[in-house]
Amino acid sequence: MKITLQNLTKTFPNRNKKVKKDVVAVHDFSFDIPDGELVGLLGPSGCGKSTTLNMICGLEKPTSGQIFFGEENVTALAPEHRGVGMVFQNYALYPHLTVKQNILFPLQNLKGKDKLSKEEMQKRADDAARLVQIDELMERKPSELSGGQQQRVAIARALVKMPRVLLLDEPLSNLDARLRLQTREEIRKIQRATHITTVFVTHDQEEAMSISDRIVVMKEGVVQQIGKPQEVYDSPVNLFVAKFLGTPPINVFDGRVKNETLYIGEEAVFPAKGIPDQEVYVGIRPEGFLLKEDGALSCNLGGIEVMGRDISIVSTHAHSLSPQIRAIVGTDKAVNPAAPLVRFDIEPDKLFLFHKTTEERIRLDGQV
Repeated sequence: MKITLQNLTKTFPNRNKKVKKDVVAVHDFSFDIPDGELVGLLGPSGCGKSTTLNMICGLEKPTSGQIFFGEENVTALAPEHRGVGMVFQNYALYPHLTVKQNILFPLQNLKGKDKLSKEEMQKRADDAARLVQIDELMERKPSELSGGQQQRVAIARALVKMPRVLLLDEPLSNLDARLRLQTREEIRKIQRATHITTVFVTHDQEEAMSISDRIVVMKEGVVQQIGKPQEVYDSPVNLFVAKFLGTPPINVFDGRVKNETLYIGEEAVFPAKGIPDQEVYVGIRPEGFLLKEDGALSCNLGGIEVMGRDISIVSTHAHSLSPQIRAIVGTDKAVNPAAPLVRFDIEPDKLFLFHKTTEERIRLDGQV
């Protein structure tokens, strides 16, 4: 089911009575979610991603704009008539019901032409439980399950209705790190098996990038960038997106362009053909540092962290915006931990320039 959001805006009354202006949670959001894709809404707390999800579900009514499922305008349609399955952050299971009863509950409330026989309901519940691998837990109650098992019950309950759209609101945030990794892989597997159009809300960029067909990066209710995860990582449109995606995060420096050359401090670190003289922010991904004895950029060596297949070189620089710089290099690279300085060249496709005022991307010659 294709989902179309047209100029979607949601405002709330400002609780500060001294400020008459409404709070804009989502501003003029337009996007087509292709049929059968898993799309991640990504951004920090308060960016409007959950509000967007609630408008798709019907729990929130847009202040303006429209929502379409296929060709059907569902903007004014009640949630129960939209054909959506919703999975909440806190699972929202009924503690006094068994797993089977929790999964069956949405089907038992169907009426009229949608009403199912007991046999049909049981088959659907069994199929949903098998899909999420909890078919052996059907007689247990939620208190007897782990967090990951409870999450799978919530997903089965959403899927049992055979929804047109599956909506997941930070479904992994209550799980520990290892279980989060396992469960996100299962969600992706389930989505591929069912081909249900899925919208996944998270503040965790690693989660969004690992399972999404596309990601939507949001900030303060405004969409910053939409694209395939790797494309957005490789080509951020502004400094916010560049800083939000990536672990370890991108290293940002104060720099300047002079005579078509990029400088960090007094060091000429890269050619900047065709770019006018100006102050800029310089972003360098951790994997974009090339360790060289005569490298263009010198940093004060702080330490070396061995991480198995990689080495993290921790250093500092007077023009860095963060206290530490992290460079990721292979274990085959020799670093003298007693040296006062470490020098780098920079990979062209891991170096980004941003306008000092607008923070919009300034593309270097040859960059896409």
